[in-house]
Amino acid sequence: MKKILTAFSFAMLGVAAMAQETYDNAQLATKDLNGTARYVGMGGAMEALGADITTMNTNPAGVGLFRRSMITGSFGFNSLSGTKDIGKDKTKASFDHVGFVYVMRSGRHSYVNFGASYTKSRNFNQIVTAAGRLNGASQNKVSSMKNYNDFYRLEDHNGELTSQWGSNDYPDLAYNQVDYLYSNALLGGKNSELIGMNANGYKGGYYLGDANGALDASGNPRAAYYDATGYDFRRGSSGYIGEYNFNLSGNSKDRFYWGLTFGMYDVNYRSASVYKENLVNSAQKAIGDVTIADERTISGSGFDVKAGVIFRPIEESPFRVGLYLHTPTWYDLKTENRTTLLSNLAEGYGKGNQSTSGRYDYKFYTPWRFGGSLGYTVGNYLALGATYEYADYSYCDIRVNDGGSYDYWGNYYEETSRDEAMKNNIKSVLKGVYTLKIGAEYKPTRNVALRLGYNYVSPMYNKNGYKDGTLNSYSNYYSSTTDYTNWKATDRVTAGIGYAYKKFSVDLAYQYSRTEGEFFPFMSYSDLAAVGGDKTKYDAGYDNFCDGKKVTDNRHQVLLTLGYKF
Repeated sequence: MKKILTAFSFAMLGVAAMAQETYDNAQLATKDLNGTARYVGMGGAMEALGADITTMNTNPAGVGLFRRSMITGSFGFNSLSGTKDIGKDKTKASFDHVGFVYVMRSGRHSYVNFGASYTKSRNFNQIVTAAGRLNGASQNKVSSMKNYNDFYRLEDHNGELTSQWGSNDYPDLAYNQVDYLYSNALLGGKNSELIGMNANGYKGGYYLGDANGALDASGNPRAAYYDATGYDFRRGSSGYIGEYNFNLSGNSKDRFYWGLTFGMYDVNYRSASVYKENLVNSAQKAIGDVTIADERTISGSGFDVKAGVIFRPIEESPFRVGLYLHTPTWYDLKTENRTTLLSNLAEGYGKGNQSTSGRYDYKFYTPWRFGGSLGYTVGNYLALGATYEYADYSYCDIRVNDGGSYDYWGNYYEETSRDEAMKNNIKSVLKGVYTLKIGAEYKPTRNVALRLGYNYVSPMYNKNGYKDGTLNSYSNYYSSTTDYTNWKATDRVTAGIGYAYKKFSVDLAYQYSRTEGEFFPFMSYSDLAAVGGDKTKYDAGYDNFCDGKKVTDNRHQVLLTLGYKF
């Protein structure tokens, strides 16, 4: 069974984003440090120094400092460390960048430049593993809580869903694909029974005779679920966001530089995860394992506009100041999943395996991004740079495609509406992030350059944020996993070396990044929350708390760039 699960979950990792929920979309909103080896080697702190093709991705005015046309290409290797071995190669080759700048003189001391580039702005290769004790908490208990609160009703002995929804204002969209699997595969079997009738004569809930359930005031089970003693989780993800930029830039008298970039994005994300729990019955006797195996893809495209300036406030000084802003990236996305519940429970528990799949089209908009940078050079042998950038991710927006209509002339207009519930969740989970980049380049000889850089990226997630599976949201309805990770700050350290000979250049860079986080297999809740805050109905036996587990994302990158000036 273990071999089958491993093959099922990770077979797709060799193919080169999760769902449309807050935690899943958040990874689409950020960017990695990538581009030319010179840019990476200096920690990306070149938004005021300029004269590197990668700056068209950040401060477009940086391309305005070119005096000769140039073409560059970058490729290298990315490696993951600090994770359990899941039988996959954690070092992969990567094509990261290609671009050119064409320089046109417009006056004695003025130029107009045109450039275009491709950069892999986001690398989704990641492995997350976690395991821990649950002490009675369980993923299926979350689904049971929804059942008790009348998110949905189960009517027949086979556990099939009916169209009879609850009457206490809990919406249909709070019921997701994980709930469907548990309701139709686990919460049904020979040991289950239906009890209770409501005022209209409908069966008021679906309960298990040999499961665990807190009692109501009349002594009847309030809900049904299986306790779990522990869990094991593994996820592997792969893919990228490709960024295609087209830049127009220039300068005036070598003192004021300007630039404008139009960017297009190509999203390709794929993940496979396995979540397993060890279950016990009401007598706390082990009855076997249940596993949720999930495969998901996200694909689509987006675009944005970037603008920036660089100026020298003192004419006789090489000191430079750079300012830039990015519009939101407007994404049009499609997500698909295939999710299966697999169990090896003792006979009489559950109904065996069950699968579900879904497809969902939606729009996702990232926040505005602002940046400022300082640069200084000493002769031709030393360059120093520093950049500060800010984006408030609580302003991310997600919209549902409502279809569209045709006008009199046959033109089609798409209609969308904001997913208000998920938008509010974004505000509570995500926050503003600042990025600090510093870098230096030293030339011991005219042809050789040595580089160092450092980045600090502040946390994107609120410490107490969580993946809320009870939201009245299409994003939640199509969700097929319950886990989430509150990632903390990211530290990056970079180094590089370059060599130039006549029109040719070769640059090598190394980057190490580390991010720690706290992993949770599902949302925690208390019985008080489950019954709407009614203290008279509180029962600690129905609490569902799971502790967070420390996880790390350690990455190594080696990048080689070849350049030619003409």
